[in-house]
Amino acid sequence: MSILEMKVPSPGESITEVEIASWLVQDGDYVEKDQPIAEVDSDKATLELPAEQSGIITLKAEEGEVVQVGQVVCLIDVDAAKPEGAAAPAAETPKAENAEAPEAEEKVVEKPAIVQEAKKEEKPAAASYATGTPSPAAKKILDEKGVDASQVSGSGKDGRITKRDAATASVPAMGAASSTSGSRATSTTKLSMLRRKLAVRLVSVKNETAMLTTFNEVDMSEIFRIRKQYKEEFTQKHGIGLGFMSFFTKAVTRALQMYPDVNASIDGDFKNNYEFCDISIAVSGPKGLMVPVLRNAENMTFRGVEANIKTLADKVREGNISVDEMTGGTFTITNGGVFGSMLSTPIINPPQSAILGMHNIIQRPVAVDGQVVIRPMMYLAMSYDHRIIDGRESVGFLVAVKEGIDNPVEFLMGGDERKALEL
Repeated sequence: MSILEMKVPSPGESITEVEIASWLVQDGDYVEKDQPIAEVDSDKATLELPAEQSGIITLKAEEGEVVQVGQVVCLIDVDAAKPEGAAAPAAETPKAENAEAPEAEEKVVEKPAIVQEAKKEEKPAAASYATGTPSPAAKKILDEKGVDASQVSGSGKDGRITKRDAATASVPAMGAASSTSGSRATSTTKLSMLRRKLAVRLVSVKNETAMLTTFNEVDMSEIFRIRKQYKEEFTQKHGIGLGFMSFFTKAVTRALQMYPDVNASIDGDFKNNYEFCDISIAVSGPKGLMVPVLRNAENMTFRGVEANIKTLADKVREGNISVDEMTGGTFTITNGGVFGSMLSTPIINPPQSAILGMHNIIQRPVAVDGQVVIRPMMYLAMSYDHRIIDGRESVGFLVAVKEGIDNPVEFLMGGDERKALEL
């Protein structure tokens, strides 16, 4: 018998342990090579664990267990033959269940009938307007006690609530509703390692940084015009859509080069400045918010930004993003506008020193050359670490981003929009 020990691979350089989020197979199952057998959570991502060989699997770790990188989590008997006709019993099981179903249904139908008969026997022989109605004295007592008459059974004639019934009625607990309907069930689910780590990091950012947020607004009219004019041609030539993120990424990389302290991080008593712009783009996926990184975004064209964002976003949504593709980053862009957010104060993504928050686009009246006009406007929010970025840099940076969005042809496209879009 040849047994393969499957060990936890290293998801990334700084990760030493992972959590078994869920087993996708059961103990004793036959697995095929490269078949996903488990989902494991690290503090940065959720990854699938594929079978290294085909064979019968024996699980050596429980769901929810934290295991070290390199630890054996299962065994695979590679000499075991694939069971023949394994699917047949599974197909027969539902039939056996269905065969008993009619008998179960008969029992369910019979029980309510018995209950209904019992209730009919217990009902008063006659009901009138007096049934469940308190007498004047009883009503006064119930009102003073805060008890609803519907919660009291009357012992008087025809079911009338008497003074004695009211006096013996129990008072509801303070703040409690007199009656309730609907489910009051609760459930408890353990947070994933990724979510627990995120919670710790977010709290540490609030506690360990001097975080401030500055705001501005941008006029999206020119970007709307460019997209409307060139979107179809851009898609036909490059095979990708022309979205808003390429304009904002280009505006951010330009502003980072103008204000290098925004593209820096603090490390104890030292400041690290980066000559490159690795832009983290927040993407919502099935496992939560991920931040894949555009490497050297300052050198990318509009087409390059759109293509790379699409590739990374697809990997996030399919669960195929790697830790390396989310590591690094010198500045983050997050777009809460896709969910309808009008304004927010985004939290810095450590060890970065700043983050730009985009929001929804609203047609609003604004003053242009002394005239009130309707324009598509967006609020921008930039949160930054005041320990390393001063007010001049933060406000100047956001103004530079505004310049690029308000007038993209001049500041982002070198005066030639067709050439910038490679059309």
